Amino acid sequence: MPNRSKNQQPTDASDAAQAEADAIRIGKGRATPSRREREAARRRPLVPADRKVAREADRERMRVERQRQQAGLAAGDDRYLPARDKGVQRRYARDYVDARWSVGEFLVPVVVILLLSTFLPFPSPMKESISSYVLFVVWGFFIITVIDCFVMGSLLTRRLREKYGEAERGLRWYASMRTIQMRFMRMPKPQAKRGQYPA
Repeated sequence: MPNRSKNQQPTDASDAAQAEADAIRIGKGRATPSRREREAARRRPLVPADRKVAREADRERMRVERQRQQAGLAAGDDRYLPARDKGVQRRYARDYVDARWSVGEFLVPVVVILLLSTFLPFPSPMKESISSYVLFVVWGFFIITVIDCFVMGSLLTRRLREKYGEAERGLRWYASMRTIQMRFMRMPKPQAKRGQYPA
């Protein structure tokens, strides 16, 4: 291969490509990037070049994060629960409520059905008596629900004191509010099956 002087440069594109290939083959097999090249690779613009793509990427990331939070909330994962649902005693109360049959969980559908029945086209005298009976049944069902919640709260408090030494404040109300919700609407989702009371 003919010798070249130090000041002699490649005269065409093929010589330049050959010189670059020779440089790459030396050492670790690739050219070492300069400091300026490394800094440029790390530098990110404050405003992305394609704002539409950036917005879509942000929306997708937020959608995935919301799905993860909703799944964690439904599963009762403490990391995703609001403050009112966190803690071992709150989890115990939820499991206890979900394990039992409660009058309160039928309160809403029964009241809705009874109230809708008052709109049926009955004769006028009969309609008045039906409305009176419906009101009587709704109030009776409500009173039974309150009694059931009171009994459930007392039993739950006794269990919590036996297990943890004392019961947190507000747990009876927390459990009662869960009791009057229909099972499939409860959040966090029930983790205990019917009859599967927590130890």
